[in-house]
Amino acid sequence: MKKRFMAAVSLALCTAVGVCACSSRDTDDVFTGEETGTPKWQSKLNMISPAVYGTVDDLELEPGTYISVIGKMENSPYWKQVRAGVQQAADDINEKLGYSGDDRVKVLFNAPADSEDIDEQVNILDEEMARYPDVIAIASIDENSSAVQFDLAVGNGIPIVAFDSGNSYQGIQCTCMTDNAEASAAGAEKLCDVIGDSGEVALIVQDSVSGNARERAEAFQNELSADHPGVSLVETIYLDQLGELKRQAAAEELGVTPEELTAWTEAASGLGTDADGDSDAGEDAISEEAKARLAEIDSKAGAMSDEETVAYYLSKHPDLDGCFGTNADAVTTGLEALRYMDKTEDIVLAGFDTGSGQTAALENGEINGLIVQNPFGMGYAAVVAAARTVLEIGNEAVVDTGYIWVDQENMDDESVQEMLYE
Repeated sequence: MKKRFMAAVSLALCTAVGVCACSSRDTDDVFTGEETGTPKWQSKLNMISPAVYGTVDDLELEPGTYISVIGKMENSPYWKQVRAGVQQAADDINEKLGYSGDDRVKVLFNAPADSEDIDEQVNILDEEMARYPDVIAIASIDENSSAVQFDLAVGNGIPIVAFDSGNSYQGIQCTCMTDNAEASAAGAEKLCDVIGDSGEVALIVQDSVSGNARERAEAFQNELSADHPGVSLVETIYLDQLGELKRQAAAEELGVTPEELTAWTEAASGLGTDADGDSDAGEDAISEEAKARLAEIDSKAGAMSDEETVAYYLSKHPDLDGCFGTNADAVTTGLEALRYMDKTEDIVLAGFDTGSGQTAALENGEINGLIVQNPFGMGYAAVVAAARTVLEIGNEAVVDTGYIWVDQENMDDESVQEMLYE
């Protein structure tokens, strides 16, 4: 299967603050229109397809236009890069149009503070809708979580643009993102090649609710089924289900069967039924011995770390050859689990995204390769798509922001170094 390997991104910061030409970044990162050379980040915009989403040339916005951009989180290398791209697009628009003071096009970036918190993102969306922006660009944590808000926004003349991940809402004007299916299939192909196109692999997925996670997991599995029949996917672990996985692991280690755990848990929650088929009366319907066993299970589960839990499930497959993570958190968790197992030299690890920890592990061989996305270009393209929506000059349904494959062979190349986000 032929794959396109495109490129990714690097840069700066991410907190709920205004994004405009008056940024706190070093001035040599900002294109003022007076520079004679090509901006150092131009290669990231060149990766965007269609190319019109990497330029502000056609964006004749009215003074004071308000574009609201809502990300998934603030403080990660990836999302700092997204925000930097958003900020650069705002800078470029205002510079091109000559706007200053109150005339500036206002681009405000907000995101949950330290994690992909669905409830916090929905609260941010509610707050932004109350400010009546001209358009909202959002990277939905849960592709199904905001239909009511989107209906209300559209009903009030506020169109919606998506970026980073898809959204199930039918009224989305444009989606700017990595081609997840192509990128994940490319990662699967690389992993299979390294393990000799034969053996067992595991998949670690960041969550069970986002469009990104679903698309990447499906594409990985489809690539194996279609082109790598000698490779078996033997374990899939979702990071947002680790709490329940810890309880199941603790129960197994304490000799409690899955059926017993389910029955006791349901009875303790009042969800079980008695011998007559009637609902049980909560804790009164569970024996003291079962209560004690549940308490023991919960205590043991609470003491388990995430990497220990992932290691527990990976260890169920003693012949495991490879492991693939679908985002930075998944890769990091997989790396920590393999270190816990002392298997970094025996099990090949690959996946999505980069950061200082992943780059160091790539350099020392603990990680074999990474799909590196273009978050800077993604943030930039999202602002362009939002502006085009306001101007009603037409949008593509999907904008491909690109990616590259990075491994030990090319990671020191200057063009690749420019794309790594730390």
